[in-house]
Amino acid sequence: MSVAFVPERLRGKAEVNQDTLQRLLEENDQLIRCIVEYQSKGRASDCVEYQHILHRNLIYLATIADATPPSTQKPAD
Repeated sequence: MSVAFVPERLRGKAEVNQDTLQRLLEENDQLIRCIVEYQSKGRASDCVEYQHILHRNLIYLATIADATPPSTQKPAD
């Protein structure tokens, strides 16, 4: 299950820290690899679930980025 998934009763209470973000990015990397592998084997319909999880993770990351004040964001390299 995705590290970004938080049950309804716990939403708003999850702590977002660097470790959580790193695990989420690593999970996204694995999801993308699985999706590419399935697609290369002609099994695109089998990767739909992974695409949904990846989409949810990306929306979660975008929401965090939008909510983070500019002064606390790291400058782009």
